[in-house]
Amino acid sequence: MKLSLHLAEDDTFTVVHAELDLRGDHFESTGRARRNPADPPVPVVGEELAVARALQDLTHQLMDAAQHKIESFTHA
Repeated sequence: MKLSLHLAEDDTFTVVHAELDLRGDHFESTGRARRNPADPPVPVVGEELAVARALQDLTHQLMDAAQHKIESFTHA
């Protein structure tokens, strides 16, 4: 298994691209966060939100892939 996170950010936006390779399956996801201009600049908050959103999407993809595999084995 290999999980890679690629982060890009500026003063307002944070974008995380996540890639997961798992036993021949490949999953990709993107998470984004935007700082409200009225909020203080605390980059770690945007990073945490963007990473969490990317990983949350990967979680959904993994659950869907597992469900499809279960259905193909059980034919249900």
